[in-house]
Amino acid sequence: MAGAQLNVLVTLDQAKTQWYHFMAIVIAGMGFFTDAYDLFCISLVTKLLGRIYYTDPTSKDPGTLPPSVSAAVNGVALCGTLAGQLFFGWLGDKLGRKTVYGFTLILMVLCSVASSLSFGHTAKGVIGTLCFFRFWLGFGIGGDYPLSATIMSEYANKKTRGAFIAAVFAMQGFGILFGTIVALTVSAAFRNAYPAPSYAVNPTASLVPEADYVWRVILMFGTVPAALTYYWRMKMPETARYTALIARNTKQAAADMTKVLQKEIQDEEEEVQRQVVAGDQWGLFSSQFLRRHGLHLLATTSTWFLLDIAFYSQNLFQKDIFSKVGWIPPARTMNAIEEVFRISRAQALIALCGTIPGYWFTVALIDVMGRFWIQLMGFLMMTVFMIALAVPYEHWTHPAHHTGFVVLYGLTFFFANFGPNSTTFVVPAEIFPARLRSTCHGISAAAGKAGAIVGAFGFLYAAQDPKKPDHGVQGQVARGDLQGERRRRHRRCSGQSLETSIFCKR
Repeated sequence: MAGAQLNVLVTLDQAKTQWYHFMAIVIAGMGFFTDAYDLFCISLVTKLLGRIYYTDPTSKDPGTLPPSVSAAVNGVALCGTLAGQLFFGWLGDKLGRKTVYGFTLILMVLCSVASSLSFGHTAKGVIGTLCFFRFWLGFGIGGDYPLSATIMSEYANKKTRGAFIAAVFAMQGFGILFGTIVALTVSAAFRNAYPAPSYAVNPTASLVPEADYVWRVILMFGTVPAALTYYWRMKMPETARYTALIARNTKQAAADMTKVLQKEIQDEEEEVQRQVVAGDQWGLFSSQFLRRHGLHLLATTSTWFLLDIAFYSQNLFQKDIFSKVGWIPPARTMNAIEEVFRISRAQALIALCGTIPGYWFTVALIDVMGRFWIQLMGFLMMTVFMIALAVPYEHWTHPAHHTGFVVLYGLTFFFANFGPNSTTFVVPAEIFPARLRSTCHGISAAAGKAGAIVGAFGFLYAAQDPKKPDHGVQGQVARGDLQGERRRRHRRCSGQSLETSIFCKR
């Protein structure tokens, strides 16, 4: 590789683990903390959205989002993420990692706030606004994937590079857990402040007007970690590999790394310029790239695609799986806010016992076991536990077997994260040349999000039982134009917004 013998890069590769490595992990990792919060917190509130905007009080069950609406709410951020990974991955190689890094964070902050303030006079208006802003939220999140991975890869030393990149990605687990903690706290506070009967006792009273604030507060909390991280991101210098090998400013690269490593690095600008000019300059669509890295790119994209079909469908629809097997009580036996509390508590347990430990096992062992064996083991064990859950499905629906179900279900998350969910993130940040690293990582991550979209949309429709469709499906067929009914309801509650009118007594 051009510049492989440069003093600044050799010094960086051989540097001992020190404080700046941990600072880089935290600063880059907080982006992933925020990404995970914003992507997965929507699964905590979709049932509440269904109750607020799609409930028919004459039905025996509370409202749920119709499949098309649920698919949009859950999947639109993934579509934005896919687009953002491709765009910002390419831009990171053109403009530099640091410049683009700050912009993605600002976009995430603004769209988190806007998502929570979604407005409209009809259910379609509110959901449409929410989906619009969550698309652009996902667009910003998409930029964090290639940039965080690339920055950590280019800051780390050679000996512990895999562990450092995996540690950045492991912050995703804490983001998922933080989302459940916020939802637990908010729902518990509202549940105590505004007690309500279950839906079975009183359908109208089970949905207090203040429930509309619950999902908005939960979504808005995603701005907090992102805003706190912005200042520190802007203080990070550009990576030495980008500055020296792509921007061709080795004097600046040496100066930046001298401050970071607190060690004088001799500049060798003339030699660097000679190596850069003489080095390989082939691009992404060249025959040289295809020959050298074509199989690498195929491997990183295909494994990430296959993993995310299962990983995201499991994460986004945990609540539905828990409800189907009876771990969460039937919706009619709870009020709206109590349901959010129960869902959050169940998902917090999975995050604590399966998701987070899996990430950190990878951090501890990736430079010992190697990327290949961790990925192979993870895929194998996920397959084993999913088959163990799927084949005797009826067995797990009995109350006496719920504990066994939760244990096996948690193990699928453990081996996803102590396995391919981590390695698919790490490998693209290491295997491609510096001038195409961000672009190729973005392509690999985008393939993963394509799998996530397949999982998110496919799971929802595959889960529909033609003989017992979800209430949202029944409501669409039986009630026809639900918006017409809501407009009539609105007229009966004159002078109030639709969000308030749904709680009016009839």
